[in-house]
Amino acid sequence: MTRDGRTMDVREFEDLIDRLGEDLSQWPAEQRQSATDLLASSPDAERLLAEARLVRQALASTPIRAPSGLAARIVAAAGQATSEQTAPASADVHEAG
Repeated sequence: MTRDGRTMDVREFEDLIDRLGEDLSQWPAEQRQSATDLLASSPDAERLLAEARLVRQALASTPIRAPSGLAARIVAAAGQATSEQTAPASADVHEAG
């Protein structure tokens, strides 16, 4: 329960995760207890917390780097595709007589 005597709802829980993070041990004691109570009874709250933890793990993991030269290969392929689209099809053009 919160200081004003009401129970935390999922919307408030989500807001607190956004503001305070997914590590409930870092939350103020009153909010931490309300969150723990909510988690005991709400699958939606459990899902939100699990998703927030997954996001944190993803952000903390080693970034994946593109292979060397990938950007240059993409630009070259795009330039080649553009050239092929704009080239005249001289073999298909017949003059009308």
